[in-house]
Amino acid sequence: MGVNLRGRSFLKLLDYTTEEIRYLLDLSKNFKDMKRAGVPHKYLEGKNMVLLFEKTSTRTRCSFEVAGYDLGMGVTYLDPGSSQMGKKESIEDTARVLGRLYDCIEYRGFSQELVQTLADYSGVPVYNGLTDMFHPTQMLADILTIEEHFGRLKGLNFTYMGDARNNVANSLMIVCAKMGVNFTACAPSHLFPAEDLVEEAKKIASETGSKITLTEDVKEGTTGAHVLYTDIWVSMGEPDEVWEERINLLKKYQVNKEAFANADEHAIFMHCLPSFHDLHTTIGQDIYEKFGLKEMEVTNEIFESSRSKVFEEAENRMHTIKAVIYATMK
Repeated sequence: MGVNLRGRSFLKLLDYTTEEIRYLLDLSKNFKDMKRAGVPHKYLEGKNMVLLFEKTSTRTRCSFEVAGYDLGMGVTYLDPGSSQMGKKESIEDTARVLGRLYDCIEYRGFSQELVQTLADYSGVPVYNGLTDMFHPTQMLADILTIEEHFGRLKGLNFTYMGDARNNVANSLMIVCAKMGVNFTACAPSHLFPAEDLVEEAKKIASETGSKITLTEDVKEGTTGAHVLYTDIWVSMGEPDEVWEERINLLKKYQVNKEAFANADEHAIFMHCLPSFHDLHTTIGQDIYEKFGLKEMEVTNEIFESSRSKVFEEAENRMHTIKAVIYATMK
């Protein structure tokens, strides 16, 4: 029996089987081929999607908008100041209104509970563009990028370096477990993912033949890695005061040439972006003036090297998001 995702929301990869994720990856590849060949694929003409953004983003917004337009959809973007959601109108009431006006809803913001409420009350597919707990659309792009480079997933060694309790690390651990990739979180122990999520990932990994490893030791964590992945050290919404503490905690987990010296000879670098690898941002310049750091979670040498797949990864957001929309709306 074929995979049928029609009407499903896409809130976290824990809700999806390995076979369903595989279907979305294969569908993403098909859409990528059509996009590059200039083949029209307006399969969802007459459908409309609303994008709710409590947290701004270049890649997520643009990927959803272009994916929707390519599929022939109408797309409405609502920024934090353009909706009464949670202010004058409850989340439940907002969901029921939008569900009558739109065929699907994307939400990017702070709360996994909120995106779940939208899905529970709207009656239409809801897509998680990022919450405090999970970032599932990013994961599909990441896994697609890895498979495109290595030609396989199962048995590869994936290492995440930095703050491993955030939404990206949580989601990477789950998707690696689902797809048979060995996942290592290389971080201070109090920044490991939550214990209950680790146990859930280990249970999944035992079924797919992969392993979940948590380590504070950089050499142990990077030895034999096929992928070294990191994220910014302070997430959107966190206060500026945490920068000094986070820098002191995480500077030894920077992805640099020393880390790559331990990795597999064909290892690649990945990052969900944005990245503070130089002084070409206001935050980067500010951190340099305060703490003397020219580079943070990754050195510019690695970011700009042939090992870096960050822009292929960013492009793949569009193709994988398109697959999710089409699969749940067709």
